[in-house]
Amino acid sequence: MSMVMSLPRTHDLEATLRAALQPTALEVIDESAAHAGHAGANAEGYGTHFRIRISSPLFAGKTRVARHRLVYDALHIFIAQGLHAIAIEAS
Repeated sequence: MSMVMSLPRTHDLEATLRAALQPTALEVIDESAAHAGHAGANAEGYGTHFRIRISSPLFAGKTRVARHRLVYDALHIFIAQGLHAIAIEAS
C-alpha cells in the first residue's frame, strides 16, 4: 500500500510563514503551472513552484542569505510533500 502525500498549497505555506516569521507583508504565489514539463513539476500543474514575497522584523540586520535561510527553515516540511522550487523576495 503506497501513501500519497498531498502537495503543499498556498494557504499552507502562508500559515506556516505567518507563524514562524510574523511578517508585516506576505504574498505567496503558486507558479507551478508555468513550470509544466520542467524537472520537479507535476502533472497537476500546482504545488511544486512558489514565489514568496515577505517582509518581517525578524529580517532586520540580516544578510540576504540569512533572510532566505529563515524562510527555507520555516518551509522545510513541505519539501517532502513535493515542493521543488521557492523564489524568495525577502526584505
